[in-house]
Parts: sequence; structure tokens; C-alpha cells
Amino acid sequence: MIYFDRVSKIYSPTSVALEEVSFSIEPQEFLSIVGQSGAGKSTLLKLLLAEEKPSSGKVFFESLDMHRVRNSDLPKVRRRMGVIFQDYKLLPTKTAYENIAFAMEAAGKIEEEIQQDVPQVLELVGLMDKAWHFPSELSGGELQRVAIARAIVNRPDVIIADEPTGNLDPINTWEIINLLEKINELGTTVILATHDKDVINSLKRRVITLENGRMVRDEKRGRYVL
Repeated sequence: MIYFDRVSKIYSPTSVALEEVSFSIEPQEFLSIVGQSGAGKSTLLKLLLAEEKPSSGKVFFESLDMHRVRNSDLPKVRRRMGVIFQDYKLLPTKTAYENIAFAMEAAGKIEEEIQQDVPQVLELVGLMDKAWHFPSELSGGELQRVAIARAIVNRPDVIIADEPTGNLDPINTWEIINLLEKINELGTTVILATHDKDVINSLKRRVITLENGRMVRDEKRGRYVL
């Protein structure tokens, strides 16, 4: 489904973000990408989303070379990938419902679909009772659950979660991880970038470890080894 073929990203001779990274991700897989700050996790995700271009190598999403996709076609391809950020990136002047609906509107969905699907994803993330609350009225865990609902409402093939629990306490962290597991069980590929050792070691899923831009481990039931 996703394939990195000897991908490097070099900003300068003294700034190498990724070096000769190769791996593939199968449909419906749950993959964690781990490494300390600066290891190359965020750069890798940006390359997958074609927000950055590789210095060498290729990134494929199914049969598409992501860096040969025309700019006019990129939004359509990216809609097949839902993204969850550490800082939520919700619109502060819109309620939880409106934030999720806005993602559907941007994808060209009609009002009937929005009225049907938004309550469903709010129910899935356990926030139906907070549908009309603004971000300023929600806790950190609730904000991230709205962000997850927004990411999945257009039924993407892949969820990309970039440090989604970085701002959360342990209880909310596990709620978010459990929710990502549930989404994966429903058939969506999940790519989780994190440096949370406890999360990785409890998941017992596939783990790719990056160090200084190089892939040093790829384990089917991995642990985060510092």
C-alpha cells in the first residue's frame, strides 16, 4: 500500500533528516515509527503527504509516486489520508460538530451526508454530548478525540498520527491509543509517530525505529529500545 524506496532528505551537508530509508506498509496494518526528537519521524510523514520532496528515492502510495502527482490532484490523494496532530489544529470559532463538518465540506460532501456522518463519528469517539462545545470548552483529551473524528469522517484509507498524545496525561493518552486501535480494527491503516516508550511497549505491534535519519530496526512486535 505504502512504499518508501531508498528515500533520503538532505537539507544541507550538516542537516540530514533521512538517509536511505526503505520499508513498506500493508493495508490495515498498525505501524509505529519511533525515535527521539530529530530522528526524522516528522520528515518521513511530510514526505508521505508530499509536503516535502525527497532529495533522492521515491515514496509510493499504492501505485502513485507521491512526488509525481500533479499539484491539482494532490488534495484528492491527501483526502485518502487522515492526519492527527499533537496540537489538534481545530478551528477555534467552530464547535466540535462544525470542525468535523468543515472537513466534509472541504471534501465536497453534501449536507445530507454531513448530517448523517458527523453524529456517527462523534458517537465513535464518545463525544456526542460535546457536539456543540467550542474547543475552548473541551479538555485536551476531548480536543484530540474531535481531531480524530475529523480525520476519519471522510473514511480515509490511512490515518497518520504525529505525536497525538504528546500533550496528554496518561489517562487521556490511553483513551486515544485505544481509539486508534479501534479505528485500525475497523479496517483503516494506522501510522503512529511517537517517542512514548510505554505506549509502544504496550501495543506490541510493528515498530520502525529511526536514529539520526537512518532506519535501525523494523520489528513485527517491536519494543522501543533507547
